[in-house]
Amino acid sequence: MGQISENVKALLSCIPEGVLLVAATKGRTTEEIREAISAGIKIIGENYLQETERKFREIGRVVQWHYIGSVQRRKIKKLVDIFDMIETIDSFSNAEELDKICNLLNIKKPVLVEVNSGREPNKSGVMPEDVVSFIRVISGFEHISVQGLMTMGPLLYDPEKYRPYFSLTRELFEEINERNFQNVEMKYLSMGMSASFKVAIDEGANIVRIGTLIFGPRE
Repeated sequence: MGQISENVKALLSCIPEGVLLVAATKGRTTEEIREAISAGIKIIGENYLQETERKFREIGRVVQWHYIGSVQRRKIKKLVDIFDMIETIDSFSNAEELDKICNLLNIKKPVLVEVNSGREPNKSGVMPEDVVSFIRVISGFEHISVQGLMTMGPLLYDPEKYRPYFSLTRELFEEINERNFQNVEMKYLSMGMSASFKVAIDEGANIVRIGTLIFGPRE
């Protein structure tokens, strides 16, 4: 058994039942990804469309594909073709374009709304105070299905310091769930990466996005 396989099995054994593990595969080779899939990975998370297209041709739909990068309006059609879920919707214009494309294809695409939980002006995501109104508006689109929230949080080196950002996102998740918006089903709370996934799960995450703990540090 290779190191990647051992890492995957160790993670799967310690992640609670009901929490989905997304393997963050930016910069990883197809061979590395295939080893992770053989060890039990069922969801791949990718950041860049061009990189994903090559990997998708070689791997196909033996796994689910989640888009975890910034959405560019002009690339939404290609995102729709590949990805089973888009975790990073953060603007009305992107939601509108996604709805229009899905309408033409007669499909309904699951999405998560990205929350800028650290209120960082240089980062993507809807500001926390705007999340409820944003979801109220995009809930009117019939061909996208809002299924939860995603957050990154600021870059921190102490996992415990992520807790307030994850807690804030969970509180927003619960508030939106209570409002029962039409066409919104709050199922997924995507938070936490290699350094912070345990804190994220403690704060209610049921999707974690892990790269380094599976594949090792990037060279």
